[in-house]
Amino acid sequence: MTSDHPINTTGSRQRQTRFAALQKWVSRAFARDLSCLIVPGQDVALAHGLNVSATGMRVSASPRDANVLLIVGGLSEKMGEVATVLYAQMPRPRTILMLGGKTPSSFPDADVSAGLSQKALADAVGRLKRALAEGAFATSAEDFDASVLHVKIEYVCPMHPEVVEDEPGSCPKCGMDLVAREAGEQTPEGGHDHEHHHDHEHQSQDHDHDHDHDHDHSNEHSNEHQPEHAHENAGTEYTCPMHPEIVRDEPGSCPKCGMDLVVREDGEDEGHSEHEHSSHDHGEHEHGGHDHGGHDHGASGFMSMIEVTKDLPRSADGLQMDWLEVPFGPVFPGLPGGLKLTLTLDGDGVTEGQATSLVGVTSEGENIEESEEMDAETFIGYLSAAIPLAPVSYRLLVCLAIEQAAGLEDDSANAGARTGALERERIASHLGWLAQLGRQLGFAWLTQRAATLQLQVREANRDSLAALEPALHKLTIRLGRTPLLKSRLKGVGLLPTDSFGLRGPVARAADEGGDAWARLWQRLAEISASLDLIKSGGEPELPVLRDVGDVSGTGEATVDTPRGEARLSLKLERGHVKSYELDTACSQHIGLVPKLVEGQELGDALLAVGSLDLSPWEVTS
Repeated sequence: MTSDHPINTTGSRQRQTRFAALQKWVSRAFARDLSCLIVPGQDVALAHGLNVSATGMRVSASPRDANVLLIVGGLSEKMGEVATVLYAQMPRPRTILMLGGKTPSSFPDADVSAGLSQKALADAVGRLKRALAEGAFATSAEDFDASVLHVKIEYVCPMHPEVVEDEPGSCPKCGMDLVAREAGEQTPEGGHDHEHHHDHEHQSQDHDHDHDHDHDHSNEHSNEHQPEHAHENAGTEYTCPMHPEIVRDEPGSCPKCGMDLVVREDGEDEGHSEHEHSSHDHGEHEHGGHDHGGHDHGASGFMSMIEVTKDLPRSADGLQMDWLEVPFGPVFPGLPGGLKLTLTLDGDGVTEGQATSLVGVTSEGENIEESEEMDAETFIGYLSAAIPLAPVSYRLLVCLAIEQAAGLEDDSANAGARTGALERERIASHLGWLAQLGRQLGFAWLTQRAATLQLQVREANRDSLAALEPALHKLTIRLGRTPLLKSRLKGVGLLPTDSFGLRGPVARAADEGGDAWARLWQRLAEISASLDLIKSGGEPELPVLRDVGDVSGTGEATVDTPRGEARLSLKLERGHVKSYELDTACSQHIGLVPKLVEGQELGDALLAVGSLDLSPWEVTS
């Protein structure tokens, strides 16, 4: 365990004694008050049956209020980078607790590692507390540093975005000073990037928007850089890069914006430039009619936001604002862990948005080598582990497809047990969604109650599930008697009439209004229906693959997962999976996000996305 300011120091004996007493006090206080940030998210922890609060740790929504980074399961490369950024934001001293996976390469070694179970978690937290109470601080500590935390800077011309250099300088085409930007940022064709880059640090989970707003206008209008031109040839004409109608016989400054005039190319039309900057008609950036008109920056070179926005249409809230592209996630309260939601904001309104997964599975695999040991059982373990929010559903999906490829008849003897396990997972999954909904709405009682029931349902047998029915019914009644809930969900996230590819609860709720309120009650109805199926069927048991031997063949299967139908086709050769194709409901539903959020207030947009119950793990690539 490390601290940027180690408490244990050298010096006189009296000084050592004083610091030893202080270290002991701090260590014990630290051990008693552990606050953890969960990566990829609380939904994943609950899906694995982890009750973090039962270990005595508080669950934090922000890395700035956490001293333990709790990593649950293996992380994708992208999520590993996210976790690295989160860890760097945590105050010192800080610790890493790893469950059921390997520490990402960009991290220091985990302070404590354990298996992925409640008992293993409790034991690991106990070890961590004892070590902290005994003063487990490094006597000399180095600050954590990782390559992912370093930003590469490149330099681009504001007028010619194709000109990109590694060092500062002048544009070889127009002579303007190159401006800095982060490597990988895109500058739209036409030169002027009206996307204000905001380093919003939404990976930190802070919903209070505690962000470093680094308003980098480097890709917009570089008025601060005044290149010196020394063109003195007779007959040479000079024009403004921003106002090509300004033409002079001598070098100087533009009377409209104050920029230095540049040499006019031969044959260039006086009222027209290569990029049509006289009118600033940014075709692809006319978002919903927001034509970014001529920007008069004034002779001083200062970019007045009043001048920039004066010709823009007013937002729905009456404010004249510039558009901001804001990322939410992939670790954000109320949204699934691993889901990155990017919204373009005009004030508090959303003009456009998109959602991407940082943890999804591949949709197909071809020519899988035997060296990869992808035998039937290995493939079952691979796919079920890759989708932690619905492992039973996908385990059953693979079993059915492989058994069909092997030419086996339907397993009527185990059908009841398989159905029971599937429906039990459906109940637990819908309760997990309710817990997420409670976090998003600020309904602590809903989050706590739904999470508690989810943990109880996850491993319950048929009799235990029957005993939980009154509690589930009581929760349903309370939700129906919460007027604020209905007013908050009714009419939010209304599906467009031309929506297609809908599956599962989202599709079934479309016939009952198609909004967040309808999706809530559809999932509550499915909980009740699943209980009835379990009571009338066999004891829920984890699906087990029947003996298929070293057979070859092709098989297909469809399973109604908690989020909708998933389809799998595969090719089996001598008992090994050689190729497969996977189609999931979430891969279809994630495409609904742009239309759902467009024109919505920010809070409604986030709620609309949350109501879909997207599982980033089930978004195929």
